[in-house]
Amino acid sequence: QLCMEMVADTSNAPVHSRRFVLFGGAMMLMGVKRPVPSHAQAPSGVVRVGILWIGTPPLDTHRGIAAFRRGLRELGYTEGRSVSFEYRGAEGKEEQLEALAAELVQAKVSTILAGTTSAALAAKRATSSVPIVFCAVSADPIKSGLVASLGRPGGNATATVLLAPELNAKRLELLVRALPDRPRVALLWIPDHPLHHEAARETENASRRLHIEIVRVEFRGPDDIEVAMQKARRAGSTALLALGAPQYAAMRVPLAEAAIRHRLPAMAPEVGFAEAGGLLVYGPDIVQSWHRAAWYVDKVVKGAKPSELPVEQPTEIHLTVNLKTARALGLMLSPSFLARAHKVIE
Repeated sequence: QLCMEMVADTSNAPVHSRRFVLFGGAMMLMGVKRPVPSHAQAPSGVVRVGILWIGTPPLDTHRGIAAFRRGLRELGYTEGRSVSFEYRGAEGKEEQLEALAAELVQAKVSTILAGTTSAALAAKRATSSVPIVFCAVSADPIKSGLVASLGRPGGNATATVLLAPELNAKRLELLVRALPDRPRVALLWIPDHPLHHEAARETENASRRLHIEIVRVEFRGPDDIEVAMQKARRAGSTALLALGAPQYAAMRVPLAEAAIRHRLPAMAPEVGFAEAGGLLVYGPDIVQSWHRAAWYVDKVVKGAKPSELPVEQPTEIHLTVNLKTARALGLMLSPSFLARAHKVIE
């Protein structure tokens, strides 16, 4: 029934939302139980979930982790009684992720929840036996080596992907459509980020099709915000496009404020950016990706093999517009553009 609803939903999708049919949906809904492998806790015991992430927020303040915990509660798990967590955060330092993943393996967790691409790859390097459930992954999972295919992942890892690199061209297009004049766009990127070189090339290819100029502006952390904005302005930029990175999550408020202060209409992938004051967001719901990871963890600890649980792609791609920010920037967004938005923040 769910598969039928998704297909129907796709055929009647509104203009503001792109929908995708899930790979292998019928296979996942079967939920076939298998004998519990040696690395998993029996359902009657306490399931120990290792959470590997590049940041360091407390469990109760990170929206994605909160959504994952909520998902487990909805599936009948009680924290402290039937599920516990081993948390490892890399404080923004990707080079620490593999060692932290090894710690989780040594702690004999039932499964590792890896948030973001770099965490998932680090977990894969650390173990070939402990099940890995990944979420908020923006890289192509096949090209990056996380899985063999979407339908049959193989190996010990599976879950949800965002396919963010494929959306950069659309983000640029929407940013251009929102502005009255053809902009010169500053592309905010992290040179040593494993995905940003490809994403920057895709964005620049799209800029040539749109006949607009892109200026790359390096950015790594909170201390770079003001410098990056000044560089963008000196280069003649009149708009800003930020490539997706987990590091931005903790900086979305100062980043949005700086963009407004420097009169730069800004687009980013994560919905929290618009809520923090950024002008536009176009992308899948990252929090939903974390929430869905609970379903995978439940299947794995009950004996399902990650190699046979198909990888899910986004079901919805949303445009969010902060109308308050548009007014602050003196922008008059057209009714047709606003009609595309899934959410308008007043």
